[in-house]
Amino acid sequence: MIRSILANKWFKFITVGTLYLLWVIWMGSYLWLLGLAVIFDIYITEKVHWSFWKKKNPPNGKQTKVVEWVDAIIFAVIAASFIRMFFIEAYTIPTSSMEKSMLVGDYLFVSKTAYGPKTPNTPISFPFVHNTMPVVGGKSYSEVIQRPYHRMAGFTKIKNNDVVVFHFPEGDTVALGIPTQSYYQLINSYGRNRVWSDKRNFGDIISRPVDKRENYIKRCVGIPGDELKLIQGQLFVNGEAQEKFGGMQYDYIVKTNGTSINPKALDKLNIAEDDRGVYSSQQYIFPLTDENAKKLEAFANVVSVEKTLDTPGKKDPAIFPMHGSFDWNVDNFGPIKVPAKGTTVELNTTTLPLYERIIDIYEANDLEVKGGVIKINGEVATSYTFKMDYYWMMGDNRHNSADSRYWGFVPEDHVVGKAKFIWLSLDKDKSFPANIRFGRLFTKVR
Repeated sequence: MIRSILANKWFKFITVGTLYLLWVIWMGSYLWLLGLAVIFDIYITEKVHWSFWKKKNPPNGKQTKVVEWVDAIIFAVIAASFIRMFFIEAYTIPTSSMEKSMLVGDYLFVSKTAYGPKTPNTPISFPFVHNTMPVVGGKSYSEVIQRPYHRMAGFTKIKNNDVVVFHFPEGDTVALGIPTQSYYQLINSYGRNRVWSDKRNFGDIISRPVDKRENYIKRCVGIPGDELKLIQGQLFVNGEAQEKFGGMQYDYIVKTNGTSINPKALDKLNIAEDDRGVYSSQQYIFPLTDENAKKLEAFANVVSVEKTLDTPGKKDPAIFPMHGSFDWNVDNFGPIKVPAKGTTVELNTTTLPLYERIIDIYEANDLEVKGGVIKINGEVATSYTFKMDYYWMMGDNRHNSADSRYWGFVPEDHVVGKAKFIWLSLDKDKSFPANIRFGRLFTKVR
C-alpha cells in the first residue's frame, strides 16, 4: 500500500511541488512559480522530454551505463550547487588573521541560512568555482546577467562577536598578480601609474561584482549603531571593553639572556613557524595570546615579554580612512560609529572621508566635491541617509590582520554567512598523519 502511494505520480507531484513552492516563497521571487508548470509536466503530463541526455523509451526500459553516469553526475552537480548556494558552503582558513581562534589549515562549514542566503548577483557561473577558473585561469562567471542584491529570510541577525564570512569590501577592483591584496592600498603605496603599468608584478587590473569578490573571515565587533573606540589595543564598544577571547593575540617582543628559545618549546605553544620572527639569538617577535605570553615569561632564559603597541596620536597612513584629519593607528582608533540603515549623518569635509566609499561605491551615488562643496547626484548635500546596514570586522590576531581598521565598513550585501564548525584541521608545518589536529575536528566555531 505504502509502496504504491510513493510510486503514484500525483503523490510525487504534490510532494515535489510543495517543496518547490516553499522554496519560492522563501526566496521571495514569485516569477519562479512558473517552475510549477515544469514540475507538473515532469510528473503528470510528460509532454516535454526534459532529460534530453536520456532516451525517452530505451530498449528493455534500461539506459546505457554511460547515460546512467551522466544522469547521476548532472543530479549531483545540481543538488550540490543548490546546497552550496542556499544552505551551507565549505571554507578554508588561508591566513593567520584569526589565530588562535581559527588556525591556518582549518576547514569549516559556513551557514548561509543563519543570516539568510543571498541570491546570486551573477547567476551564470561555473559550478563549485568562486571567481577564477582552475588551471586555465580567467573568470569563472559571466556578467551578461546582473541581478540586484536580495537576501532571503534567515534564522538570526549578525550579533557582536559572531565569526562572519564576507566578500572583501575593497575587492571591487583587483590586481590579478596579487589578488589577495587591496588594490586601493597598492595605489596608496605605489601610485596608480605603476600599479597599472607594471604588469609583471601587479598583473592585469579588473573589476568584480559583489558576489565574486574574495571571501574573508573575521569577527564582527561592531553592528549597526555601535560606537567603537580602540585605546592601546583594547577595543571599547559603546563605552564598554570588549570581552577577551582565549584565542585573541597581539605581537610581543621577547628578549632572552642570550640563549635561543628551543623550537620544540614553541611547537608546544602552537606558534607556527611562519610566526617566529627572529631578530637575534636574544630577541624575537611572536604573536601571543595572554596565556602564551605568561608561559613564555616563565622560561628560564626569557628576560622580558612586552606587548608591542603604537603610540596614541601617531598616524598610520594605511589606516582607514587614510585622511589627514584622522591620526589613527592599528592600536588607537576612533571613536567611530557604525552606520545603520535609515540613520542620517552630517556631511562636511571632515566627516566625508569616513563615508565617502559608502556613498560613492556601496550605495552607487554620484559623489562630487569641489571647493569644499559636497554634491550627491548633482545636488548640494549637507547630510546623508544610509540605505544599508554596515558592520565592523576585526581579526583576533590583532597585529596581523587586514580588517576594518584598514578598509572600513562592511556592507550588509557583502555578508556571506556565519562560520559554524570545523570539520577538518591540517597543520602545514607537519607531515601526515601528525599534521591532523584531531582536537579541532568537528568543533564549534566560537
